[in-house]
Amino acid sequence: MATVGKMMNRAITACRACNAQLGAVVADLGQQPPSNAYLASVGDIGNERRYPLRVRLCSACTLVQLDYVVAPEELFRDYSYFSSYSDEWMSHARRYSDMAIERFGLGRSSLVIELASNDGYLLRNFLPHGIPVLGIDPSDTVAEAAAKIGVPTLVEFFGAAVAKRLADTGRTADLIIANNVLAHVPDVNDFVEGIAILLKRGGIATLEFPHLLKLVLHREFDTIYHEHYSYFSLLAVEKLFQRHGLAVFDVDELPTHGGSLRVYATRTRDREAGDTARLLKVRNDELIAGLGSTDAYTRFAKAVEECRIEFREFVEGAKASGKTVAAYGAAAKGNTLLNYCGATVDEIRFVADRNPNKQSKLLPGTHIPIVSPATLLDAKPDYVLILPWNLKTEVLGQLQKIRDWGGRFVTAVPRLEVAE
Repeated sequence: MATVGKMMNRAITACRACNAQLGAVVADLGQQPPSNAYLASVGDIGNERRYPLRVRLCSACTLVQLDYVVAPEELFRDYSYFSSYSDEWMSHARRYSDMAIERFGLGRSSLVIELASNDGYLLRNFLPHGIPVLGIDPSDTVAEAAAKIGVPTLVEFFGAAVAKRLADTGRTADLIIANNVLAHVPDVNDFVEGIAILLKRGGIATLEFPHLLKLVLHREFDTIYHEHYSYFSLLAVEKLFQRHGLAVFDVDELPTHGGSLRVYATRTRDREAGDTARLLKVRNDELIAGLGSTDAYTRFAKAVEECRIEFREFVEGAKASGKTVAAYGAAAKGNTLLNYCGATVDEIRFVADRNPNKQSKLLPGTHIPIVSPATLLDAKPDYVLILPWNLKTEVLGQLQKIRDWGGRFVTAVPRLEVAE
């Protein structure tokens, strides 16, 4: 895996975007291991490391962010997330690709570059149209998978230096895609500066990220983990982009990841049209919710504690009544939930996951074993806790058989719900 230089694990007191002093605590989820640090065996438990998982608000630029940084080299080594294992996400990628080709008039003379391109799940959709693509991703594991389907991938942490190297060889982009990566970047200024360098004149960048507004309103605290250094509102993103000569000209509100934004940006000097009605709406929604002040975050902190109480009441009640609980989806958000709520193997027997790269490992922190979906069906648990609740519809379709023995589905976010 390529690196971004030697970055040490450390606490920070200044905003990673504007360098102002960090202010109010938004949520404190205690000491937790990195959410993707799955253990190969019980023998690895003694070497497990935990770090503070706490987010603060920058009152100057309104960016919400972790106040403890774990080095990317530790977080993304042996990265096990493969986008292609989610049917719903694959469909989302196809819809985006179709839209982008038509809206931006992409063709054989265009170049589409995706940052954090994973296993090529999205860029593969441009290949049948003869549109040249390039992926950039720091994980050699997913890059190898991408290469097998014809998606060339640079194994790099993207930033200004990588962008300049590509631009110096004439490889600038008509379209830059960055889906669910901005939050993973410790140096957001370097990353956004790289986008500005890599865009052709008139080029477009689209970025998708979980919307801070939805996180706050819907108690989505489980999307907080060490791999997510920052939590973005449109307000914070626009301030960040302006610093690097980029302007947001449109936005889509998406249902993905519990509520996301897709922003459309170009170089400020290339901008022609004014703000869209969609852009004005989201700005107003954030203003009404008070995302620039501390009151909204005080309410959020109380709601997070309520989630933990609800979860503890459920698992303790199930155990007391002799009911078995299993989980589905060894997702990073699930690990935040389980660790914050103090879940144990005695309370949740195992978690099933379709990804064979995760099976036979243990969840970080709780050490709950990961098994195949077939094992879950054989075990016939009374309850199945869906950890990636954002994919609930897809999971329900995959696991309808649990209703055959009276099994019931459970989600814990935004509040504890047991399906009848």
